Amino acid sequence: MRVVQHLADLYRHRALVWALVGRELKGRYRGSAMGFLWTFLNPLMMLAVYALVFKFYFKINMENYTVYMFTGLLPWVFFSQALIGGAGAITNGRALVTKVAFPQQVLPAVQVAANFINYLLSLPILIGFLLAWGVPLTPALAAFPLVAALHLLFIYACVLLLATANVYLRDTQHILGNLMQLWFFLTPIFYPMWFLAKVPAVLAIPVRLNPATHFTLAYHRIFFEGAWPRWDHLAIIGGLSLLLLWLAVAVFESRKDFFAERV
Repeated sequence: MRVVQHLADLYRHRALVWALVGRELKGRYRGSAMGFLWTFLNPLMMLAVYALVFKFYFKINMENYTVYMFTGLLPWVFFSQALIGGAGAITNGRALVTKVAFPQQVLPAVQVAANFINYLLSLPILIGFLLAWGVPLTPALAAFPLVAALHLLFIYACVLLLATANVYLRDTQHILGNLMQLWFFLTPIFYPMWFLAKVPAVLAIPVRLNPATHFTLAYHRIFFEGAWPRWDHLAIIGGLSLLLLWLAVAVFESRKDFFAERV
């Protein structure tokens, strides 16, 4: 099966993946005074801005609202940065892509892995927020690896498709940057699902059909609500992620031999 072979090739080149991930993480903040601390400061600064806007201007009345939003904001940062960075993985890696026999699927995987590590490093801050606001930690946290694994599959599939598209249409990265803003507001990060009752039903449909919505709800349940995720929802988004991965691998593998001449 092509997907299995694709993932097996990634595993075989895991040393190369981790070497490039290390280079990516080291180079991300090279030359900045704060360096790697930006991994923690960026989400905190985003949280401060959105908390100010939605708690005090839009006046969303919800207990522990700041923690609720932070719980959804961290995986969104991982998701959005992985997609935006991954879209340019092939075109920005021209020096490597044009080398003979270079495993090109490594480049999208590096972007996903590097941003996932950033996400994991930010989790202690989230745990600190939960404890500071009196939100209890429960055994439901044991579901985090499963939710994160499904999220990784979904994101990697999206990145493969975007990286392939960007080789042939360089506007993909620019279009994606604008689409991510719309996608953000269609994801229940700064508003709970009950808030949809206040908007026209037709406007709630994209939110409910949004795959990012169900990943966000799963993170909210295990961290913020202290409840196990909805297993039926996980089964659906897991199946969707596998189907999307099958499609993405098929597209990527069918076009990768032409990348070197297009970049």
